[in-house]
Amino acid sequence: MYGNISGLKKDYLYSLEKIYRRKVPADKVITPELARYLTELSSEIGRQIGLLITRDGKITHVIVGDAKGVFISGLEDFPLGRRALRGIRLVHTHLTNEPLSQDDLTDLALLRLDIIAAIGVKDNLPDNIYTAHLMPRGSEKPVDVSPPVNFYRFNLDFISFIESLEEEMDRKRLFDQKDLREKSILISVSKKPKYEQEDSLEELKELAFSSDVLVLDVVIQRPKDINPKYLMGEGKLKDVIINALNKGATLLIFDQDLNPSQVKEIGELTELKVIDRSQLILDIFARRAHSRDGKVQVELAQLKYRLPRLTGKGTAMSRLMGGIGGRGPGEMKLEIDRRRVRDRITLLEKELKSLGEARKQRKQRRVEKRIPIVSIIGYTNAGKSTLLNSLTRSGVFVEGKMFATLDTASRRLRFPKERDVIITDTVGFIRDLPKDLMTAFKSTLEELQDA
Repeated sequence: MYGNISGLKKDYLYSLEKIYRRKVPADKVITPELARYLTELSSEIGRQIGLLITRDGKITHVIVGDAKGVFISGLEDFPLGRRALRGIRLVHTHLTNEPLSQDDLTDLALLRLDIIAAIGVKDNLPDNIYTAHLMPRGSEKPVDVSPPVNFYRFNLDFISFIESLEEEMDRKRLFDQKDLREKSILISVSKKPKYEQEDSLEELKELAFSSDVLVLDVVIQRPKDINPKYLMGEGKLKDVIINALNKGATLLIFDQDLNPSQVKEIGELTELKVIDRSQLILDIFARRAHSRDGKVQVELAQLKYRLPRLTGKGTAMSRLMGGIGGRGPGEMKLEIDRRRVRDRITLLEKELKSLGEARKQRKQRRVEKRIPIVSIIGYTNAGKSTLLNSLTRSGVFVEGKMFATLDTASRRLRFPKERDVIITDTVGFIRDLPKDLMTAFKSTLEELQDA
């Protein structure tokens, strides 16, 4: 039983529990017998009653609200995934025979319900039925609200209708259904000049491309004041989420860093994964690190970044496991408690220090041999590895993506008169590099000291 059941008599609770024994035919939104049972019971307790029903007619949730609405929860067993619709519908009572509310339509869009239906109550019996459903992308309006119909004249072959609707939604998607990449909406909320926002978003697009993420849309917001909970206003954020769901997105990427509280609050509004610029960069580093040095540095940066985010809403973090924002050597370790994460951080810091000592010894040997070191530095994806290959006729990996090369590469260049030089390709720079990565990659940047 879900919702507002406090203060209800045992007889009413028993009557509510009996609803689970019923089943609705696949071609019906709800049967007349069940609708009458709901309206009579709803009138007696003075509260709205809602049912979540699967496409095969099983009632999975009986929800009790107040006189004006129901609060839907407990949808963990019905993840949206990559589907256009969730596969369940909400049928609930309206005690004063009122039409669907804005909250009803918001729930429909945010939760991607098959349809939402309200049965108006008059003299304890069903009167009008009000229904709405989502529309395919490119439609004149995102939601179709049907005119009210007397309940006993309402006739809809539900399963045929919903299967046809979902097929049309799939046809009008922005991408191939077989494309398994993450689909993202990029979001910038800032008081900076618009040209700075646009420039930063172009870089974020490149970062998304480097992380194999398909960008479906970009949202720019320039509010007078930054909302401490959501960056933008709650209503605007809901609009962004609904737009993202309509386009088939699986991921929201904020260009601004989110604090743990903001991740939690935004995660309460949507099942979409929510990450920020720093997390995206961490994901790229996790993909690209191949040496032991690089892997240790990346895992250390990941754990330091996520440690404060292990508190609060656990599902906000669990949605990231094994995907964007949860990739790399440390992904499974994030399920352990904070104490063990701190222990792991301490261990990695010791290992990083040990690796640094070994690097110093190698560097000392080069100094003793009086071999000059030349370090190639510059912005990420500026062509440093290409230059190294051209100078030394090497085959260092090159790709037109940000941070395609992460591990430091050193090659020997021989000049005439038997003079050798070590040329080092370093990690590229980028604006707003996560501070945890700056700290972790201190050892890598040490390569520049003797160049």
